[in-house]
Amino acid sequence: MKVTHFIVIFAIMLSVSGLSGCVQVAAWERGNLAKPQMALEPTPLQSAIQAHVYGSREAAASINSSGGGGGCGCF
Repeated sequence: MKVTHFIVIFAIMLSVSGLSGCVQVAAWERGNLAKPQMALEPTPLQSAIQAHVYGSREAAASINSSGGGGGCGCF
């Protein structure tokens, strides 16, 4: 009986904490969320170039390389 009470209370607390994260953002606060530091990938161009160089130098073909590299660093 005690274990089921614990599970029910835990499930309620988990759902309440999950729902508390859903808030409306005011218009003047949206600028803080739009900053480049808040992006998942802050420097997408640099990451794409590094992925291309890494894929070119590896001997295996990846999604970033067109024909796979030779393993020598040649493009």
